[in-house]
Amino acid sequence: MNLMDTMSGSLLESFFPQGWDLDKMDACIGAPEDVLARQAHWNEGFAPVPCDSLADFDVLMGHEIAMQVKQTRDEGRKCAFILPVGPMGMYRWTVYFLRAWNVDCHHVTTFNMDEWADGEGNTLPCDNPAAFQYAMEQALFLPLGELTVPPEQRNFATRANLPTYPQKIAALRAEGAKLVLVYGVGRMCHIAFWEPHFAAEFATVEEWKRQSYRLGAKLHPLTIEQNAITSFKSRTTLVPCRANTIGPGLFLGADYAIGGCDGVLSRGMQWQGLSFWATLRYGPDMWVPSSFVPTLPGKLFFHRELAGPLVAECN
Repeated sequence: MNLMDTMSGSLLESFFPQGWDLDKMDACIGAPEDVLARQAHWNEGFAPVPCDSLADFDVLMGHEIAMQVKQTRDEGRKCAFILPVGPMGMYRWTVYFLRAWNVDCHHVTTFNMDEWADGEGNTLPCDNPAAFQYAMEQALFLPLGELTVPPEQRNFATRANLPTYPQKIAALRAEGAKLVLVYGVGRMCHIAFWEPHFAAEFATVEEWKRQSYRLGAKLHPLTIEQNAITSFKSRTTLVPCRANTIGPGLFLGADYAIGGCDGVLSRGMQWQGLSFWATLRYGPDMWVPSSFVPTLPGKLFFHRELAGPLVAECN
């Protein structure tokens, strides 16, 4: 007996994205010891990196981000970062390494990948503790002190500013800047808040890939519940149902990608194992946005518990 055997067709059609092949997704899950096995569609420069604890995860991912800042500065090259608010623990260590090395971020321009919004793309005030801009200021920009990214080089996904991202990033690339994507993988296999159900709007993958951003994007119920768990202390009633977000037209253009999957909870509970395995093994499909990230060079750091075994147990 499996999920497809027990669910009614109406629930499958109304809840899961219509393009999801649940049998294929479930078949992505393998034995924990096989999680690093290379797949045919992976970029030769892509590698998953297991971490034995959340502490290790934060340090390693933070170090990887800091190294991109240092390397581009040493090369005399500008660097554009697309940054998430989730995961977050790595920013403490990005700050630690950059301050220890005395490496400034004056050559860096940042683009926050998303922000809570209403249906018209209006965002929370920047001093609201739930706002992603507030989170970035507290976790990264303020702690860096004199080494920080200049304020005029920080971009946030507001209604007015998000539509300028493609032009700004293109201008930086024209100057030789390296585009680095930092990302987490959502419960629904989204990157940023680019949800799988958006694929229904596009006739081809090529058209889907050209989409650079969306204002007031409608979020999937499981995305809302994921954020209730991770950011709102279980209060689903406080989670916005829409957000502004970048799209594949930006995140698939990265020169290098630094990913993180740290969705473990406690007592053996977790929320990200299936999403992690599908990211690695589903194969590029616009209905599973994170399935494209292994086609980019970079590293995907993950808590080893996410590799499983993903089997039923009572907790």
